[in-house]
Amino acid sequence: MKKEQLFEYLKDGLVVSCQALPGEPLYREEGGIMALMALAAKNAGAKAIRAQGVTDIQQIKAMVDLPVIGIIKKSYPNFEQFITVTMDEIDALVEVGSDIIALDATLRPRGDGLTLEQFIKQIKTKYPDIILMADIATLEEAIYAEKIGIDCVGTTLNGYTSYTKSVTEFDADLIKKIADNVRIPIIAEGKVHTPQQAKLALNNGAHCVVVGGAITRPQEIAARFMEAMK
Repeated sequence: MKKEQLFEYLKDGLVVSCQALPGEPLYREEGGIMALMALAAKNAGAKAIRAQGVTDIQQIKAMVDLPVIGIIKKSYPNFEQFITVTMDEIDALVEVGSDIIALDATLRPRGDGLTLEQFIKQIKTKYPDIILMADIATLEEAIYAEKIGIDCVGTTLNGYTSYTKSVTEFDADLIKKIADNVRIPIIAEGKVHTPQQAKLALNNGAHCVVVGGAITRPQEIAARFMEAMK
């Protein structure tokens, strides 16, 4: 799908994040499990999948005919960012057929000395038709992402940076503030644990909603129950 068609398709929809990292119970180096998660999400009516890593993305795209928001989580020395940090990850995600590529678009300094704007320019020069999603933590970062030509913005990292660590619950107000200040589609993501929160995100101006841990991470779900029952 072209960008306009894809965003029209995603409007008011649910995107299910199907991810498992080394050390988590559902992680397998050979994959297999996240594709089944994606199939369950499709059967429930999800519009798209967010997935991590080449193996899982390949297997998910082979099993379900849904758009995939692709990321690669990898740590680099001198980088605080770890979501799709360099052109190597961009190349791999393009090669595997990601429909949208999400990357850390926080304003934290990059270890390679590039500004975020310079990195985005490199990506768009190499892949003019690429659709990029900015994973951000603040309103300022959302506004900047639009300014430098990123195609949509997600609240993925709100609560996961040093300057937003006080945020421990889904922040519906941030969605509204971003909606009041940017024109590109807003993807609500991060700490969306209930259907009511997902609906509130749409009411506050989100284009669509990504839900991960509340659907596809049973250890995290069980831990929330245990905490609430103490």
